[in-house]
Amino acid sequence: MTKEVEAPKGKLSANEIFKDKSNFLRGTIEQSFKEPLSGKIPEMDTQLIKFHGSYMQDNRDERLIRQKKKLEPSYQFMVRVRTPGGTATPEQWLMMDEAANTIGNGTLKVTTRQAFQIHGIVKWDVKTFMQKMNSVLLDSLAACGDVNRNVMNGVNPYQSDVHAEIYDYASKISEHLLPRTQAYHEIWLDGEKVAGTPQVEEIEPIYGEHYLPRKFKIGLAVPPSNDVDVYSQDIGLIAIIENGELTGFNIAVGGGMGMTHGEPETYPQLARTIGYVAKENIVDACEKILTIQRDYGNRTNRKNARFKYTIDRVGIEWFKEELNRRLGYDVQPTREAKFEKRGDDYGWVKGTDGNWHFTLFIENGRIKDVDGYPLMTGIREIAKVHTGEFRMTPNQNLMIANVTPHKKRTIQKLIEQYNLTDGKHYSALRRNSIACVSLPTCGLAMAEAERYLPGLITKIDAIIDEAGLHEEEIVIRMSGCPNGCSRAAMAEIGFIGKGPGRYNMYLGASFIGDRLSKMYLENIDEERILAELTTLINRYAKEREEGEHFGDFVVRIGIVEPTTDGTNFHANTPAHV
Repeated sequence: MTKEVEAPKGKLSANEIFKDKSNFLRGTIEQSFKEPLSGKIPEMDTQLIKFHGSYMQDNRDERLIRQKKKLEPSYQFMVRVRTPGGTATPEQWLMMDEAANTIGNGTLKVTTRQAFQIHGIVKWDVKTFMQKMNSVLLDSLAACGDVNRNVMNGVNPYQSDVHAEIYDYASKISEHLLPRTQAYHEIWLDGEKVAGTPQVEEIEPIYGEHYLPRKFKIGLAVPPSNDVDVYSQDIGLIAIIENGELTGFNIAVGGGMGMTHGEPETYPQLARTIGYVAKENIVDACEKILTIQRDYGNRTNRKNARFKYTIDRVGIEWFKEELNRRLGYDVQPTREAKFEKRGDDYGWVKGTDGNWHFTLFIENGRIKDVDGYPLMTGIREIAKVHTGEFRMTPNQNLMIANVTPHKKRTIQKLIEQYNLTDGKHYSALRRNSIACVSLPTCGLAMAEAERYLPGLITKIDAIIDEAGLHEEEIVIRMSGCPNGCSRAAMAEIGFIGKGPGRYNMYLGASFIGDRLSKMYLENIDEERILAELTTLINRYAKEREEGEHFGDFVVRIGIVEPTTDGTNFHANTPAHV
């Protein structure tokens, strides 16, 4: 070993103290949810319930009104469902739809990590929902919290001959890295064991009693599609397919999108590829990587507790040596893999097994009925007849997957009946857009995102159309705060909320997701956004090289300047303008 390394010493953060006192994530959650007089739960339980897949929120649109009436905030709970690889059966979909419309706010959210979210559940209905999930073999254990979260998996149907095998690895990794505490089953399921979960124990053989210093994310990508944004993950696994067979995975480590405004010691970072591991060893390799973060991550300062900061502190060479030591063998050299795109293939696509897949465009992942577009109802009716599965994509869209030739005509009629869309009538910019939830439910939001980006894109589309670029694919993303849920730092055009109506604007990420953007302008409003994009988009239309993507163009002409390796911009530092 080249050097001695220790975890940072000092006073533990409040969350570490909560975990220490939690009795393996129990806290006083059970008692808090029986308390009849308030929709709120105590701070310790607010943090601990994240490990159970839920966040306490309130409707921020109603805060001022309720404050004037001397009422407590409109407390409610979001529950995020653990769906490795974003896959759900029709039965599971129908349960989620029913729950959303009876105990939620009438909508479903497809997240950027291929999971369901239901918003607007009052405290006294959370247990009811947890038990509804259990009835269709779903759960929310470890969907949030300082543990490994929902494992992402590429949904590219062109790779369907190996897709099932890769999905199996996503599921195996997810199950293997679940917490073993009985708390979830005791509190929500009255001690029932969810089918398919590991045998519970009163110890945590992987996590230990304090779990991880911060959240941990794993994604599996299937080249040529980087739809999972594999370099944004704590562990990014890149499938290596040789002679039509999956042999193993290139491993990239230390990605993460979160940062804090004005604190340059926090920053987005891309994962770095460290080598190749055969497929039969990949679950163990993920465990060993996770335990290095468990042992050496920062438990004194949560802003610097993510895995990316651990690797930057200990050094990538030390990390590789330590990983090889824990594995008992050396990780092999990286094998060749090439990405070409990140977006989804909309509409009908035929898989190699003869089955069909239809990808719906769902703007910002919000599934609801609106006038003239009964999206939620249409998907519900499809679920009633569908015999395959649904796959939620990392771009917040929905694939109706594994449709047999016999069922294809029936589902196509329902698509037409309910006016569901593959997005072809939208611009390529809109089809490549992502926004986080933000206001009114996210307590961290500084500015609008999901509710604002569609209207902003309409105005940018006018500029795009004037420049003759309606079908030019440009990745655009918006986050309401710098925590990075929409992976805006990986967008060719990115916006991160700074305050009401104001955003930091980022440019220069690569189209395929292997280079971060850099801050171009700070704290600007819509008028300035549109003025800047008018100039840039018109220059792009006139000066671009053949096949050149927008992110590459703004780097080439010097609007933003890459670092020496061309990958990790420090997105907290303004670009040269």
